[in-house]
Amino acid sequence: MVKFIHTADIHIDSPLKGLESHEDAPVDQIRTATRRAFDNLIELAIEEEVDFILIAGDLYDGDWKDYNTGIFFASRMGQLNRAGIRVFIVSGNHDAASQITRNIPLPENVTLFPSRKPHSIKLDNLGVVIHGQSYSSLAVTENLASKYPQNYSGYFNIGLLHTSLTGREGHENYAPCSLDDLKSKGYDYWALGHIHKREIICEDPWIIFAGNIQGRHIRETGAKGATLVTLEDGRVANIKELELDVLRWSICHLDLSKCERTDSVNDVVRQAFEQEIDLANGKSVAARLVLVGKSPLHAQLLDRTAQWTEEFRGIAAGLGDVWLEEVKFHTSRKISLEEVFGENTPIAGLLQSIQNLELNGDTIFDLVPELSVLKSKLPAEIHSEDEPFLDISSDKITQIRTEVQELLIAKLIEHGATR
Repeated sequence: MVKFIHTADIHIDSPLKGLESHEDAPVDQIRTATRRAFDNLIELAIEEEVDFILIAGDLYDGDWKDYNTGIFFASRMGQLNRAGIRVFIVSGNHDAASQITRNIPLPENVTLFPSRKPHSIKLDNLGVVIHGQSYSSLAVTENLASKYPQNYSGYFNIGLLHTSLTGREGHENYAPCSLDDLKSKGYDYWALGHIHKREIICEDPWIIFAGNIQGRHIRETGAKGATLVTLEDGRVANIKELELDVLRWSICHLDLSKCERTDSVNDVVRQAFEQEIDLANGKSVAARLVLVGKSPLHAQLLDRTAQWTEEFRGIAAGLGDVWLEEVKFHTSRKISLEEVFGENTPIAGLLQSIQNLELNGDTIFDLVPELSVLKSKLPAEIHSEDEPFLDISSDKITQIRTEVQELLIAKLIEHGATR
């Protein structure tokens, strides 16, 4: 019997994003989450007595700020070396040869595949051969898989590759290739990296994205971990998903259409937090609340979003092991504008004007020229974030316009400005 772990996208020392600004944030957990998740991987590998570990790219999150990142990794590789476990790595876009300028000597059990061309390593005692190629630069746009060698007869063939396949939302289209490209090599297992959500692409042969081992922000929700593979008689006998994360991200959509009183809203929020705590199996939770539904409290919710947010944060603090990442107020009115303000009134005309206002990125900068100056002074990485600081997309502008209208309506209703 042969056992190995397939993992990827570890991003050692990558910061978790979305909780840093909160005074009650779990600072230590945020700073050390990727390391502790990696420690979970090391402990499970030793406990399961695996023969080797495959890391399919993005071990690091870019160039090290100091040598501590490399020293941490070397020490964990030493633990595996003493347990007789080998490690095979291909670098990805975040830890490509051109990205990492520092170097730490690693134990003899660690093999980093070269970036010049695909390389094959035979493990004769296990009947396994591993094929892989690292990234030489940040953006690899050619089809690396096409140059991988054909399968070696008499071995269990594994392809180790950092790729987007034919593309995945939210990920750069690096080392693109098709399912047929991979199948044509005759391998028994493809260990893929780059996509942070676990996905079994195919079972004949096995082609799997292991996903990352620790969610880093609210767009990486749910359990995170690695894949444990067991071989018997040269074939896959068992595939098992391992949970390794230490802090879990969650998005809770809460329907407030039946909430008639403010205390009932807090009850719904508390129940949602409690459910997420149960689902996390003892792990800490970072939750985003998305409030939806045609709610009788719609006006009150929009009028005091800051106050509601602090109340929800207080509920989370009282429960422990759950932190509020953000609240999205997306409820709606139960009654139409015509029922509230009439059809041909000055207020109705004002609201219609807001709805018809045409805004885009250019007009925003024309109306507020200081924004253009501010944007030009911001670091480039701020514009390239998943949620950029100045988002002037059409969808975002539409959202802001709707929020302004709804807030104005809420204010008018609160102050009795009906027809």
